[in-house]
Amino acid sequence: MNIEQHITTLRNELREHNYNYYVLDNPTISDFEFDKKLKQLQELEKAHPEFYDANSPTLRVGGEITKNFETVPHTYRMFSLDNSYSKEDLEDWEKRIEKMVDGKVEFTCELKYDGASISLTYEDGKLKKAVTRGDGFQGDDITANVKTIRSVPLQLKGDFPPLFEIRGEIVLPFEGFAKMNAERVDLGEEPYRNPRNTASGSLKLQDSSEVAKRPLDCLLYSLKGERLPIKTQFESLEKARDWGFKVPEAAKLAKNLDEVLEFVNYWDVHRHKLPYETDGVVVKVNNLQQQEELGYTAKSPRWAMAYKFKAEQVSTVLNQITYQVGRTGAITPVANLEPVELAGTIVKRASLHNADQIEKLDIREDDTVFVEKGGEIIPKIIGVDFTQRDPNSKPTKYITECPECGTPLVRTEGEAQHYCTNTEGCPPQIIGRIQHFISRKAMDIEGLGGETVVLLVNNGLINNYADLYLLKEGQIVPLERMAQKSAENMIKGIEASKEIPFERVLFGLGIRYVGETVAKKLAKHYKTVDALKNASEEELITVDEIGERIAQSVVSFFASEENIAIIERLKSYGVQLEISAEKLANQTDTLKGQTFVVSGVFTKVSRDELKKLIEDNGGKISSSISAKTNYVVAGDNMGPRKKTKAESLGVAIISEDDFLQMIS
Repeated sequence: MNIEQHITTLRNELREHNYNYYVLDNPTISDFEFDKKLKQLQELEKAHPEFYDANSPTLRVGGEITKNFETVPHTYRMFSLDNSYSKEDLEDWEKRIEKMVDGKVEFTCELKYDGASISLTYEDGKLKKAVTRGDGFQGDDITANVKTIRSVPLQLKGDFPPLFEIRGEIVLPFEGFAKMNAERVDLGEEPYRNPRNTASGSLKLQDSSEVAKRPLDCLLYSLKGERLPIKTQFESLEKARDWGFKVPEAAKLAKNLDEVLEFVNYWDVHRHKLPYETDGVVVKVNNLQQQEELGYTAKSPRWAMAYKFKAEQVSTVLNQITYQVGRTGAITPVANLEPVELAGTIVKRASLHNADQIEKLDIREDDTVFVEKGGEIIPKIIGVDFTQRDPNSKPTKYITECPECGTPLVRTEGEAQHYCTNTEGCPPQIIGRIQHFISRKAMDIEGLGGETVVLLVNNGLINNYADLYLLKEGQIVPLERMAQKSAENMIKGIEASKEIPFERVLFGLGIRYVGETVAKKLAKHYKTVDALKNASEEELITVDEIGERIAQSVVSFFASEENIAIIERLKSYGVQLEISAEKLANQTDTLKGQTFVVSGVFTKVSRDELKKLIEDNGGKISSSISAKTNYVVAGDNMGPRKKTKAESLGVAIISEDDFLQMIS
């Protein structure tokens, strides 16, 4: 056996032993023998660097230093899940599904593990990239750190596809967490609060050899890719196991909602015996074609629902009610609490939402209140312990003036919140608008964070987001916690933001009610900020999914001379305030005014490509057939119920070829 063959044999042996130990929990050799083989491989690789392999088992020990984690876009967006808390919620969800898809609906039930979401990309069976969830559209590349997690396969086995992604959760088992904390206490250090946050923090350590020392685990549950060899979610879990991934065995195929509820009820009791944190059950439509038919809302898949176990609840004293001012001038009352531990974290504050909520619950300072985590994430006050109330207690009087600038607050009819109208002179509004402008989903300015914005505003260097483009390194360096390199990175990041596309700039402008999805719709329809600026309320309402409230807000924004002046400045600095010529070249009005429903499996283009073609040519996509539908593009296996409904409404059913001919 020559040197290269010896190295290859050792790598294959170590991969198999690693899989047996960390995935199957069934070691076939002793730790001593494993370490001996690993050391032998390390020595051979050191002596023969020409046989380097980026996915060698020796790299599990880490050693790579990452100063800055590169932000990379997700090929497939990582959506969040809608939550349910009762049997009734699940029943309502099932009814909505049955109206939209044909055939019997079965479900896959999986435990919802509480960790850090991750997306792994594999090419030719090798781990190519590991990216955090981030904002769902893009995340941080943490490949070097993830390679140290023993249950993440670096090389797959079996009949894996040439290119695909797999999603999962990186968790810290209770046993490993307890051991880490025992070691910290021995060293006189503060113990970590909970496994989830510790796992998440571990992934962003700069030295991968430090990550390797932490007993992280990776549980996987969702495949993404083009034309994968699977037809159901349950089959995808089985395939992933065959390829070498650690897929939890607890998953169950449920034929109906009764079986789903059996699974939920069982794990609500037995979850405390699991080695990991879990906060609920994820229920998915099992059939992948039905999943495609159901599609997505702006934030979540219609084919999946998270059932959250009852949240932990504690009581504590409400010491003081304070008031925060948001970037739109909205006032949010905040309960400042006597610190209390809740679901593994110390809670000191909770939102009280608005004046109506305070009045409804009759919340007062010095009350003993019941606090729980909504969806086990955000603390909220759910009631008052009136038996503990001081008889001399006075009802809460909601403030009438802005706590920051003293401007009288207004509350418009139909609005839940009070507002400060001093848009240009109220510091939190000024800071909040700039922080929104630089945020990840908007301009995503590298080297500039929320705290730095506060520093720049407080030092009089900027007063609105257009001022960013006039900043010079010499102004930034003298500031607290700033250095030459920080200043250089900030100026580079601001310059690079001039390439951000129009729809994200439009979102970044901070027009009230104009979120990501609405910004995309408006950018696509009007194509330039000038066309949008000149649109009337009546014209705006004719745009797909734009209602009266959004239209009024857009008109109001562009009626402000201050806003127009800022936009003209942004234009002069080279910020993208119209759709690029390249993007426009791929768009037509061929399908303008036409609504399409896409159903079935296609051969010449993927389902997503088909939807993009419809939108690029001015058409609208609907998830269900109605009298307003113009065409159903039908692929193989189109559901009979959809076909019958289209025929009964006189909706034209066309093939994939018919559609491609239509736009050619």
